[in-house]
Amino acid sequence: MLAQMAEEDKDDASLKEARDSVGALEEKVRELELKKMLSGENDEKPAILSIHSGAGGTESQDWARMLLRMYVSWMQKRGLKFEILDEQPGEEAGIKGATIEVASEFAFGYLRSEIGVHRLVRISPFDSNARRHTSFAAVYVYPEIEEVEFELNENDIKVDTFRAGGAGGQHINKTDSAVRMTHLPTGIVVSCQSERSQHKNRASAIKMLRARVYQKHKDDEEAKRESKLASKLKIEWGSQIRSYVLQPYQMVKDARTDFETSDAFGVLDGNLDGFINAYLLAADEERLKGT
Repeated sequence: MLAQMAEEDKDDASLKEARDSVGALEEKVRELELKKMLSGENDEKPAILSIHSGAGGTESQDWARMLLRMYVSWMQKRGLKFEILDEQPGEEAGIKGATIEVASEFAFGYLRSEIGVHRLVRISPFDSNARRHTSFAAVYVYPEIEEVEFELNENDIKVDTFRAGGAGGQHINKTDSAVRMTHLPTGIVVSCQSERSQHKNRASAIKMLRARVYQKHKDDEEAKRESKLASKLKIEWGSQIRSYVLQPYQMVKDARTDFETSDAFGVLDGNLDGFINAYLLAADEERLKGT
């Protein structure tokens, strides 16, 4: 009504005010819709995201590095607080794996959309014959759980220390500050070498271990209740959730929602919101069907 009156009166100031009001209202509606979609048990929690390269050596390790850069760029664009807790370099290029702590509210709710196998098709920069290669990497995301919510028995944890890897020079770590923890009952292993302080690395490693053991217990409970496989945080290498094609054409497509874009390099630069929102909408619709 206000916009219509402003247009009829040719009142530019009132018209701008009306448009600003509409924009603010639309933003409020989007916030409310998002809160509704992020209503899962642990959606409001910080998250721990892990990337693991698949079979294929240098190719998959380089792809894992590309994914790490993609998520770091997305976090930076959104102003999220994060820290790379562990990064294992590949033999020739890329990384074997990496773990990021995302210490912002609702990080798990957003990033659960990324759980699964990510597939890359491109002309390999490591192939002298310029052939196309397909590479795979897996992404796991866990809610960060406080000790009061889920306590680990110290007797169940084996702790090893080792010298952190990385580049040489004057900054190389000359002490056994890196920490590896093994949860003996489940066989889950985590490591952290981001800090020079062994104490800080132990604190980060226990966060990672608690999150993974908690999720393992949750998955086991769901399996006992014979819950739907789609609701489990289970990854199988044969079923990728998203494909990234760089040659002979450019496209990124999510196999779960059919959301796609031709701006493949934009996605790799951290423009993930379209995929995340499409997943959250689909997951919310599925949840409503089951109620």
